[in-house]
Amino acid sequence: MANRLQNEKSPYLLQHKDNPVDWYPWSAEAFEEARLKNKPVFLSIGYSTCHWCHVMAHESFEDAEVARILKDFVCIKVDREERPDIDAVYMDVCQAMTGSGGWPLTILMTPEQKPFFAGTYFPKASRRGQPGLTELLMQVKQLWEHDHEKLIEAGNHITSFLLQNRKKDAIEPDKSIVMEAYELLKQNFDAQNGGFGGAPKFPTPHNLLFLLRFYRREKKPTALSMVEKTLSNMAKGGIFDQIGGGFSRYSTDEKWLIPHFEKMLYDNALLIPVYLEAYQLTNKECYAQVARRTAEYILRELTDPEGGFYCGQDADSDGEEGKYYAFTPNEIEGVLGREKGAQFCRQYGITLKGNFEGKSIPNRIGQNAQEGRVDDSAIEKLYAYRKQRVDLHKDDKILLSWNAWTIIALVRAGLILNDNRYLIAASTAQRFIETRMADGRNRLFHRFRDGEAAHAGQLDDYAVYALALLELYGATLDANYLKMAVLRAEQMIDLFEDEENGGYFLSGRDAEKLIARPKELYDGAIPSGNSVAAVALGRMAALTGSVLWWERADRQLRFISGQIRDYPAGYSFAILAIMAFLYPHRELICTGKTLPEQLREYLQKYPADEISIIYKSEQNASLLAELAPFTADYPIEQATLYYLCENGACRTPVDDFEQLPLEM
Repeated sequence: MANRLQNEKSPYLLQHKDNPVDWYPWSAEAFEEARLKNKPVFLSIGYSTCHWCHVMAHESFEDAEVARILKDFVCIKVDREERPDIDAVYMDVCQAMTGSGGWPLTILMTPEQKPFFAGTYFPKASRRGQPGLTELLMQVKQLWEHDHEKLIEAGNHITSFLLQNRKKDAIEPDKSIVMEAYELLKQNFDAQNGGFGGAPKFPTPHNLLFLLRFYRREKKPTALSMVEKTLSNMAKGGIFDQIGGGFSRYSTDEKWLIPHFEKMLYDNALLIPVYLEAYQLTNKECYAQVARRTAEYILRELTDPEGGFYCGQDADSDGEEGKYYAFTPNEIEGVLGREKGAQFCRQYGITLKGNFEGKSIPNRIGQNAQEGRVDDSAIEKLYAYRKQRVDLHKDDKILLSWNAWTIIALVRAGLILNDNRYLIAASTAQRFIETRMADGRNRLFHRFRDGEAAHAGQLDDYAVYALALLELYGATLDANYLKMAVLRAEQMIDLFEDEENGGYFLSGRDAEKLIARPKELYDGAIPSGNSVAAVALGRMAALTGSVLWWERADRQLRFISGQIRDYPAGYSFAILAIMAFLYPHRELICTGKTLPEQLREYLQKYPADEISIIYKSEQNASLLAELAPFTADYPIEQATLYYLCENGACRTPVDDFEQLPLEM
């Protein structure tokens, strides 16, 4: 019989609705049950495309013996993508108690939500020195019955540690933070394979974006070469889906060959701008091609009919990790024919021995980017064959912040690749957010699925969405996007800012009260909401010229600078905001009857982070005067005029775009 998860919307929770475990969703009812019956709480946090979450589910949560033991606990399932606030609190616990973290996240705690034990994956029974879940649960059961106070005391102690105010002083940002981040990344760079550190190896797109911006500002060739080595090797490896486009979560080896096969929306959305900016700087078509194929993957595989974007695809198919992606030579030749199949196998490393459990993951490691590529028809045939062979589970939740990252990626792709389909997809997704994930001009919602918007939007939702709206404004120069960005950024400040200690909390002041109110700063797999807020506030200040927005941006920059000074390489997206503050920035105001095509052509060619562009016409003059009051002083003449300012000094206006000194 289905348990209490049967009425949930989360694909992850629904995966567990038929478990013999009596799961609750996170709710007041669950904790009230624990209090009334004096039971400890077993909390399990994961997500639907997580391989090890599946393993633990099959081994333990589908097992009748484990379910019997768990009757002495109140069991709660949480989708970490739906409730990042809960996940953040208990991931901090796990990292503090064990020195590491990950998913599935396993927490044991009191009915008052105070944790006394934390870990990640546990096999059902002890194995190779790793404790088993059944033994762990039996020990906790005994302690709860016979030494209850000891566990309560441990929970109180851990909670007290979480609530400690480990405040760092705000400081003025300076270039030493930027230079140290570069040096630390350089020390950790894998010169042979690209990327940072050893296996497992993650793409960390924001590290690469920082290095690209650092190269442009400081003209250090090593910064660009690190990026190019990484982007090239990733594109050749198995982490990039050579058949269907898009990137897997991470590589299990140091040379990007064997991926952890789940494909997440946010990884792909974050990588597209990196490849596009590398293309702008180097003019190498191979980078544009990877960005294009990744954008096509999102549009083809992860796009909802209404225009939102799904979370990702599973690593497993038919219960086997990677089965969907691996091939044998016989399969390839059966699809393409002997001659063309043999050619493909040579070019994509498909061998009889295989490189993954007796089969081969297509890759181009060791080959030049354009050398000996097969024609697109072969790729299309293999893609069609693969689609029919096995099914991949798709997590069809729509998360606001991940959709906002995707809007940013598609706006850049549409502009730089001169493909209007991507801009249309980005604007459609933005309308989806406003119509399906927002309470009018009031609260944003974090998740949409199956006709339902739920869970109050969190810091990342507001910060990344504000940045996405600014990105749409920058590409279209439609002042309505700027107006919406101002609204959502003002709401972000009202809901999340910590006025006493600086920075922004993850959850809003109107959110459910947990044992701690997390404030995330580290730029992990996804840049933190605090880092994104710093970037968005800086852009808002530059566009509006408002003293109020400059004060807000400065406040966040000083907070972040104080937080990251000990290890700035872990906060590479935050440093983008610091660099925008420290290095020269230009403002270009264009007035005229019609939007000049030269502005769009300029943005296609050059990265846009060093310049803020405002276009004023008769149609938007009053709106711009409201959003950016300084624009009221710029007259609209019969001829188009360009006003260029840099570092507080403005040049004489010109009527010829070619006269502007805009070359980088």
